Amino acid sequence: MDPNTKMIVDTLWVLLASFLVFFMNAGFALVESGLCRAKNTVNILAKNFIVFGLTVIGFWTVGYALMFGEGNRLVGADGFLLVGLADEVVGLPLYAFFFFQLCFAVTAATIVSGAVAERIKLSSFMIFATILTALVYPVIGHWVWGGGWLSEKGFADFAGSTVVHSVGGWAALVGAYMLGPRLGKYTRSGKVRPIPGHNMSMVTLGGLILWLGWFGFNAGSELSADPQAIARISTATAIAASFGTVAATVWAWFRAGKPDLSLIINGMLGGLVGVTASCRFVELYGAALIGIICGVLVIEAVSFFDRRQIDDPVGATSVHLVCGVTGTLLAGVFGKEELGMARDGLLYGGGTQQLWVQLQGVAATAAMVLVSSFLLWKLIAMTIGLRVDEEEELVGLDISEMGMEAYPEARDVFGAAMSRDGGHEVVA
Repeated sequence: MDPNTKMIVDTLWVLLASFLVFFMNAGFALVESGLCRAKNTVNILAKNFIVFGLTVIGFWTVGYALMFGEGNRLVGADGFLLVGLADEVVGLPLYAFFFFQLCFAVTAATIVSGAVAERIKLSSFMIFATILTALVYPVIGHWVWGGGWLSEKGFADFAGSTVVHSVGGWAALVGAYMLGPRLGKYTRSGKVRPIPGHNMSMVTLGGLILWLGWFGFNAGSELSADPQAIARISTATAIAASFGTVAATVWAWFRAGKPDLSLIINGMLGGLVGVTASCRFVELYGAALIGIICGVLVIEAVSFFDRRQIDDPVGATSVHLVCGVTGTLLAGVFGKEELGMARDGLLYGGGTQQLWVQLQGVAATAAMVLVSSFLLWKLIAMTIGLRVDEEEELVGLDISEMGMEAYPEARDVFGAAMSRDGGHEVVA
């Protein structure tokens, strides 16, 4: 194939993958809104819609330059507003590569949205999401994908278990902790009071959309239409998600006596997040094992965070943080040099060297995002505030923040349930 034809084919593939990743925003919006209460639906949908526009602005003006611009081992320093850059990057038109990376940046901010849902001010989330994707996420991305110090060490994160999912997960964890739980979520004795989502059909459809979009997320990260590579990556992705689904089903059944659909869907997402770091570098049985491990860990992580009264309405920290970290570390176990990783993982005689590099990347990302997120959330809290007041939370953010309802004709049906969800009597 001549170079010009190859560029055309590769560009079409990467743009198609980008469109799939873009469509994941619909999946996140449906999962998050469905797992929350009806009275907050419009607010959640608005956050997921607005965050794409904010990320485009931040990543175009500043973020891309920090992530992929020429600079040093820590951060890029040129290409602001995409000015002065070469027309081609890694054999692709600049704008095709930029658009693909932009869709990844949006995902990191969307992860945060779910963990802080139902009690954060819309303005506070908008400010945080913009700065996260413009300044924090690109620095981690530069370390791994932009020629930074982790890249030099051979850190393996093919499609973003750390760069995307752990970054969003750490930021979400800090936000959920600083906001505190929703009213009525825990009794004074610390007992968990479940607050069920209002529409599991939305959650299921959203989960399937995310699964579809993930094939673009992972296979698109090959950045070329290499048929063997993208076929293997897609198959590994499907296997990890499938084993995550089944493992979560069985483990939820064992732990609670009944299979929980929300946990089943999160088990699927956990498998996807876990294999994202190594989908290019693992055999299919390795992808299956990663899916099983992450499918079980999602359920245990939900219980862990609940015991510590860290209220995450959609399980974003369990899925994206816990499975992102786990999947990154498991790349150092199941990854193979012959499939493109810097060195063999523990399972193939490579010793602990790659695992140690993976651990360094996890720790450095945690430190960077925890500190920057805490400072940013704290600054927002000291200025415009993080959380809506109690009355606004009780009536719902649709009315108090958005001035409209998702289901106005069903107000009488939902009204009693809304008051019970937020009333003082449940914490007595």
